[in-house]
Amino acid sequence: MIKRFIQYYKPHKRLFILDMIAAFFISICDLSYPIITRGILNDYIPNQQLRSVVVAAILLLAIYLLKCLLAYFVQYYGHLVGVYMQADMRRDVFNHLQKLPFSYYDEHETGTIMSRMINDLMDISELAHHGPENLFISSIMMIGAFIYLCTINVQLTVIIFIFIPILIYFAIKMRAKMTEAFTEARVKIGEVNANLENSISGIRVSKAFTNAEYEEEKFQAGNNAFKRAREKSYKAMAQFHSGTGLIVDLLNVVVILAGGIYTYFGVIEVADFVAYMLFINMFVSPIRKLIDFVEQLQSGATGFSRFCELMDQEPEQESKDARNLEHVEGHIRFDNVNFTYSDGKEVLHDINLDIPAGKTVALVGPSGGGKTTICHLVPRFYQLETGTISIDGINIENISYESLRKNIGIVQQDVFLFTGTIRENIAYGRLDASEEEIIQAAKRANIHDYVMQLEHGYDTQIGERGVKLSGGQKQRLSIARVFLKNPAILILDEATSALDNATEILIQDALDELCKGRTTLVVAHRLSTIKNADEIVVITDHGIEERGTHEELLENNKLYTMLYNSQFKTN
Repeated sequence: MIKRFIQYYKPHKRLFILDMIAAFFISICDLSYPIITRGILNDYIPNQQLRSVVVAAILLLAIYLLKCLLAYFVQYYGHLVGVYMQADMRRDVFNHLQKLPFSYYDEHETGTIMSRMINDLMDISELAHHGPENLFISSIMMIGAFIYLCTINVQLTVIIFIFIPILIYFAIKMRAKMTEAFTEARVKIGEVNANLENSISGIRVSKAFTNAEYEEEKFQAGNNAFKRAREKSYKAMAQFHSGTGLIVDLLNVVVILAGGIYTYFGVIEVADFVAYMLFINMFVSPIRKLIDFVEQLQSGATGFSRFCELMDQEPEQESKDARNLEHVEGHIRFDNVNFTYSDGKEVLHDINLDIPAGKTVALVGPSGGGKTTICHLVPRFYQLETGTISIDGINIENISYESLRKNIGIVQQDVFLFTGTIRENIAYGRLDASEEEIIQAAKRANIHDYVMQLEHGYDTQIGERGVKLSGGQKQRLSIARVFLKNPAILILDEATSALDNATEILIQDALDELCKGRTTLVVAHRLSTIKNADEIVVITDHGIEERGTHEELLENNKLYTMLYNSQFKTN
């Protein structure tokens, strides 16, 4: 894990090296104060060298001015190193998320993923900057202090520095406890973020059902769990800080006692004793930096561990010999397809379908039969358990993901629109489309006239997930997006089931136009919308029960007839 962490320093190594050089000279500046002070007390004052005292004071002033400039550099540019590394990691996480299969998002909540990208990486950024810097400065000051104090008195120096192994031993003992506590806190804040994201996204449903109190209770339960986890982590941190603080305070007691005894017996001079006191006060500073480093290490290492866990998730695997689809006709074939979700539930068993190019096949049947799953398998959102799916005779596992999905258009019941303008959401179908092509797509989706009535036209902001639009308007925007994409294969997954009858008729006209000349796979609960399909396939949890045209299935007088009659009576 350390090797992976160091990799993120490489693009910014020049700035990092300059930061470490600046930190090194800051340490030298700090070490110079007690050395110069000892000279003043031992030599200049006893020998009444006033000029030398003034020169020493001026030298100290110059050193402190230099230290000020170096401290500015470290604080500004050192933090930039952490920010740049954080940005690189966030870029890598985002790019990796684009490659993960649907199954990952089925099992991980959005808020939890966002917590890893924001909170965890923030702590990693702090560790990236302050960690090496604090460790480096502390090491230089401790080594420099040890060497210089040995020139005064080796025995006294050894007595003082013997506390270092005790401090290190205590820090190591506490590390495991802090790691466990900080990891738990990370998990809990991720759950809080997930609940928060879910509650805010569903605020309209919450208000509609007057369930604000329930949402508050649900949020508070997660919030309390996070609070308890934080209490545990802060308890471990308090034990660490109080224990190390005691060791540092004992160090001062030892210096006063041992230094006083050595001075009393004339082993060292009073000025040397003062120098010892000054050095020990400066020695406490790097110790505290080391203590801070351990805290940052726990927090940052926990965050980086979770970062690595996410980055180690297996991305969608593409065949080394994957090829691009060219001149796609759209002939889709399912051969003995079986599929089971990660929870062990088998959804599809021995599915065989042949959908000729340019034809429309409708999938109907009770919920849970696997209709939507079939639609998700064509663009390889999930991996087949056994069997094959081919397009124009080519196994889709031998087709590159980009090429496969570029030739498939999907219109779903639950339309997702991005925060932005109408133009941006239509252009998402093909990012290099011209203004004329965007407008033409909108016209074919029966949304252009509505857009032109708006004050800002195609530059109208639609709000988060298109909240400013009606269901029908959002659906027509999604259809315009697919028109612009112009795929050879079209998947309509209950595209009109959530709309009222008047809106459905308008949308259906746009869908009929969209289906022309394309191989179309339709999932529908409203059987009246798929009467004209070239073939209707009835699917249950037992597999394919019936298949044929609308008229043929009604003549069979089986499950399709029962479903159709039940809807007819309801309507």
